[in-house]
Amino acid sequence: MTKIKMGITGIVIYLLISGCVLPALALDSFTQADRERLVRMETTQTVFMQQVDKRLEQVDKRIEELRTDTNKRFEELRSDTNKHFEELRSDMNARFEQVDKRFEQVDKRFEQTIGMFYALSAIFTTLFAAVFSFAWWDRRSVLVTARKTAEAVVEEKTQGFEQVRLTGEQVVKALRRQADRAPAFKTIMQWANLL
Repeated sequence: MTKIKMGITGIVIYLLISGCVLPALALDSFTQADRERLVRMETTQTVFMQQVDKRLEQVDKRIEELRTDTNKRFEELRSDTNKHFEELRSDMNARFEQVDKRFEQVDKRFEQTIGMFYALSAIFTTLFAAVFSFAWWDRRSVLVTARKTAEAVVEEKTQGFEQVRLTGEQVVKALRRQADRAPAFKTIMQWANLL
């Protein structure tokens, strides 16, 4: 502002000097009319300077009002922006909380699924063990029953042959004696490594 004031003051002084000094140099003598003209010019200059000062003060006031208004608007804009950011932050926090809850639900569901898998595995293992044990017990009991039945049948069929029962060694001895009598049979016995 001071540069503007100094510029205006410089212009006014230039105008005064050029308006007063140049005509005075043109004339040979300095008259009363010239003096009155100088006084009027000084008065006009002072009035002009006062008006310029008033205008500059008004401009300063307007600039100060604009600055105040601009600062006020910037402050309002800043508070609105902060308010919007806070709303956005709270909205984002709410969304993140929802996402966290969803993750917790998924974790619970996953844990339930794993628990169900363990339960099904335990049930399947128990059923497999029960079926395997039942099959093993059934086979064992069937084999025991079959063995007893087979022994009973064999005893029943061999009751009359108790005196005729031959052992393996007795059969080999009998075959060796027969091989001594038949040469073809002897060859067969040698081939079977029984001689």
